[in-house]
Amino acid sequence: MPPRPRTLAAAIVAALALGAQAVPAAAADDPAGDSTTTTSRGVEIPAFYTPPSELPGADGTLIRHEPLPLALSLPGIDGPLPGRATRLMYKSTDANGEAVAVTGAYIEPAARWRGDGPRPLVAVAPGTMGQGDQCAASMALEHPLQLNGQTVSVGYEDLSVYRLLLRGVAVVVTDYVGLGTTDRLHTYVNRVDGAHAVLDAVRAARALDSASVTSESRVGLFGYSQGGGATAAAAELQPSYAPDVQLAGTYAGAPPADLTEVTRAIDGSDLAGALGWSLNGFLQTEPALRPIADRYINEAGQEALKDLSTMCVGDALFGYGGDSSTDWTKTGQSISDVIRAEPVLQTFLAEQRIGSLKPAGPVRVATGTSDDLVPHGQARRLAVDWCGKGAQVTYVPVLLPGVGSGLLNHFAPLLTDQGSAISWLTDRLSGEPAGSNCWSMPVQP
Repeated sequence: MPPRPRTLAAAIVAALALGAQAVPAAAADDPAGDSTTTTSRGVEIPAFYTPPSELPGADGTLIRHEPLPLALSLPGIDGPLPGRATRLMYKSTDANGEAVAVTGAYIEPAARWRGDGPRPLVAVAPGTMGQGDQCAASMALEHPLQLNGQTVSVGYEDLSVYRLLLRGVAVVVTDYVGLGTTDRLHTYVNRVDGAHAVLDAVRAARALDSASVTSESRVGLFGYSQGGGATAAAAELQPSYAPDVQLAGTYAGAPPADLTEVTRAIDGSDLAGALGWSLNGFLQTEPALRPIADRYINEAGQEALKDLSTMCVGDALFGYGGDSSTDWTKTGQSISDVIRAEPVLQTFLAEQRIGSLKPAGPVRVATGTSDDLVPHGQARRLAVDWCGKGAQVTYVPVLLPGVGSGLLNHFAPLLTDQGSAISWLTDRLSGEPAGSNCWSMPVQP
């Protein structure tokens, strides 16, 4: 019998807690002089994360920055190891064309870059962290585990960041639109918002005076799950949105390219709470969908959406793991049933589909063949779609057996393939040409 989601969540959190210290978030000094702080599930969000009332005009412009202490850091002769971190806030543009402030972090590595050319830069797009501001990846670099009885937030993305730093690669991490910043809700898995946040993070890092990277530095993108969707979308939108950000390579692991299929898969799964994050994000982006939500979502569903809006992954696993969206609707229909019944929702999700544009530069698409949380089939189809457009695609099916848990089937390929993904990306950053195995897609699993 497969493990119950809540039991599984407890085991995962307990294991991760062995390698991280549970500490409360501390307020940070705000260079802009804004002393406003908020609290999310008992965690104080530093004043730094409150955007100013007016934003600069150019995308990627730095709004403010400050030193960021890394939780996992050692003293070195030339500075802290593996690097020196800076917390960032920068300007971006959301899916509605509105100016938005986004936070993140830049880490200058202590290790020397041994590849060809100047030190390169990789923008890391985090996997699913949650929707509460305390879940932001930049905060997780300072506090890898938030565990206070009200929230459970684990900075699992720190692993990929540190592995890149040890190779001498500079890293910028985005928190995405609305995650960390206290002025709006995180637009979870929004294709345009995610892509813009990633590309503008590169611009912000290059504008930082203390950074060694410049406009001459090669740029790579790295993301898995939600992050894989964001990097895949960024590779597609880069030519039109950020022509100044030339991409040497993009890694898109387990990308949620087709949200209609992903919605069906996560319903009733270990990470069923992600349905709530998706719905909340869609309503943030497109308020015109509100009447449809009001027509279908019952009182229990409304309470769940409100509850999830401040939750991190750990909270959602404990609170909503294994739940069905049929309990959230007045009709007893699932969210997937509602989507099939509402053409407006179908159109909205079709616009979120990744794969309709040719990506810039070489891309590596990896997907676990047993992944039933972010379904393998739709990720493979992204590679096929890109190949059909003449893109330079390296497709990697990660062959692992299914273990009866959607969360583990999704998480295991992240760990087993991460080293190979980083090696592929650093080869691109060194100027080594990428191949393509599009020719083999008809026989690839």
